[in-house]
Amino acid sequence: MKEEDAGPPNRELYALLHISPEASDEEIRKAYRQWAQIYHPDKHQAPHMKDIATENFQRICEAYEILSDVNKRQIYDIYGMEGLNSGLELGPKLNKVEELKEELERLRRRKEEEKIFAHFRPSGTMLANMSLPHFLNGGGIIQGMAMTSEVQSQISKRNAIAIGGNLVVNGNSGGGAATAVFRHQISSFSTMEFMASAGLRALIGVETSRQLSSHSTATMGVAMSLKDGSLNLSNSWTRQLSETASGNIQLALGPESSIAVGWKMKDVKMSAAGELKFGTSSFGASAHYNHQFSSKSHGRIGGKVGSTTLEIEVGGGRKLSKFSTVRMLYTIGIQGIFWRFELHRGGQKLIIPILLSRHLNPVLATGAFILPTSVYFLLKKFVLKPYYLKKEKQKALENVEKTSAKVHEARAAAEKAQQLLQNVANRKRTRQLETNGLVITRAWYGKRTTLSRKNESSETHNELTSQVTDVTLPLNFLVDDSGQLKLHEGVKKSGIMGFCDPCPGEPKQLHVEYTYRGESYEVVVDDYEELLIPEERHRI
Repeated sequence: MKEEDAGPPNRELYALLHISPEASDEEIRKAYRQWAQIYHPDKHQAPHMKDIATENFQRICEAYEILSDVNKRQIYDIYGMEGLNSGLELGPKLNKVEELKEELERLRRRKEEEKIFAHFRPSGTMLANMSLPHFLNGGGIIQGMAMTSEVQSQISKRNAIAIGGNLVVNGNSGGGAATAVFRHQISSFSTMEFMASAGLRALIGVETSRQLSSHSTATMGVAMSLKDGSLNLSNSWTRQLSETASGNIQLALGPESSIAVGWKMKDVKMSAAGELKFGTSSFGASAHYNHQFSSKSHGRIGGKVGSTTLEIEVGGGRKLSKFSTVRMLYTIGIQGIFWRFELHRGGQKLIIPILLSRHLNPVLATGAFILPTSVYFLLKKFVLKPYYLKKEKQKALENVEKTSAKVHEARAAAEKAQQLLQNVANRKRTRQLETNGLVITRAWYGKRTTLSRKNESSETHNELTSQVTDVTLPLNFLVDDSGQLKLHEGVKKSGIMGFCDPCPGEPKQLHVEYTYRGESYEVVVDDYEELLIPEERHRI
């Protein structure tokens, strides 16, 4: 929910001076002189206007002092105001740019190392096989269980270790194994792994991987069984086929030799994968396709075919929270009809396959598909959606209460800044009207969802006005003499003079309506997105 955590740096100082983060020293000086003329206290006679001008003039001077200093600007670009205020423990003053870069790089490496040493990733899977026919015949519903667990730790920048184990119980029999893997990064292009396993599959082995080019990687490994001394050789080649797709070939030589060819493709909305595998006594092929319907839900369809397998899988999942996802899949094949429920939380998975029938009964197969689908959509409409809407509304109210004082103060500062801009903005607007140029008729900045509902009833709109702010005046002020307006990319718009952040932590947008040469235009941009008007594509 917190946009600032995932977005670009705030860069409010660039917004204050209305310049790009890539602005040159000359552009910074020019912007400072322009704003200093507007906000200089001597330009205003009324006492209250002089006080407002003094306050904003100090902000302009502070921005110029930081951005005109090479060292301070570099610290600000990387760490923001927090870095400048804390000094970043830089110690003695560094006069040369090279010295500052070296010191910042040293601090960055130290932070990365601290992060690496603190990195500790546990993962695990619990599988519970259930059988409805066995239960209806008087037996137990659980037919078998399997558990795997692994802990990975980065013990140094180049070395990592993983320790894991698995346990399988099926009826009256079972077994387990323990595995340890040591991974060493030889260089930025190659790694080596040493592994050992005890239990059902007792073995020792070594594997090395190397990046052959910017698009291809090769892996080669050898493992020896501690039970019969047999050797297993493995080779795999992976190549990036495009920006979203990759292919791989795997070759295994040993008691169970096989060759497999696979591919993967993934972009923002979908992912797909497939594999064709031939072994000494079997063959198989599989493929699946995932589609992202929204940020919280996705669908999946897949299939498998082989010497002992033929099945089709359909289902979907929903994200419950930042770390939790649930998924339900329906499978029909020669082995029977199954439901499979999955819960993913962090690195942990709970998987419950339920056998409904060994026989491919058409009525049962249809009912097993329709029943959970209908239940899901009914729950989504009457339970889940109202619950999440209520939860989001409650979070928004809590956030408003927590930040109300800060927002109130920011609104007051923005209103004061607009008072200083008003005369010049009105003159610019009049000039543009006379020349039939660019005139901002209405502009709002604030919460994205609120702006999307701006055309609702006046009662609802009035209820949500606390989450947006009117920025028509400051945008008219920023229109240049040639009749154009540009807001730079990568700069948070709440830092612009006359703007404020009406809803901290929420995704925001800027909605602008304007006229140009007698035509009406409308455009909506995200908080860090560039705005350049007028443009023909904005015409209503």
